[in-house]
Amino acid sequence: MIKTKKRKKSGRMHGRKMGTHGTGARKKKKGSGHRGGIGMSGTGKRADQKKTLVLKLYGHGYFGKQGITSKRTAKDKRDRINLYSIETNIDSYLKNGIAKKTNRGIEINLKNYKILSEGGVKDKLIINALGASKLAIDKVKKAGGEIIIKKPEKNKEVGKKEGKSEKKERKQKS
Repeated sequence: MIKTKKRKKSGRMHGRKMGTHGTGARKKKKGSGHRGGIGMSGTGKRADQKKTLVLKLYGHGYFGKQGITSKRTAKDKRDRINLYSIETNIDSYLKNGIAKKTNRGIEINLKNYKILSEGGVKDKLIINALGASKLAIDKVKKAGGEIIIKKPEKNKEVGKKEGKSEKKERKQKS
């Protein structure tokens, strides 16, 4: 005769003496469940148990490097600003002395920023900047203004390696 319905073991184990339900010692079964351990254990690269906890508390840098870059590749750390945020913050720039009204237009000193093209320009702006995208320059010119790009001075560093052309010149002279 084939058994058609099998009772679950957990249904028979309710309310037994000691409350272990067939798992042996009570301390074996206590608490942790699927959490993967106590504290930060189980939070490795492929950990789904505590991923939300880790991302909320420690941010996305917790799981190590993202992407592949050469050790010699320098990250571009220049400050950037959009035309939209310049346009919306003109009043505060005027109050703080970053900008001033002249007969040419509104002159804004953003010498440490690269200007990006997101947003439009209504006012005639003369912007002093470290750099700018081509589209940003076009948008400001269309509104009657200009972006003045200040090129950083190149200083020769002491102990800097010579380029190939400098080596050739030195050999030819001697």
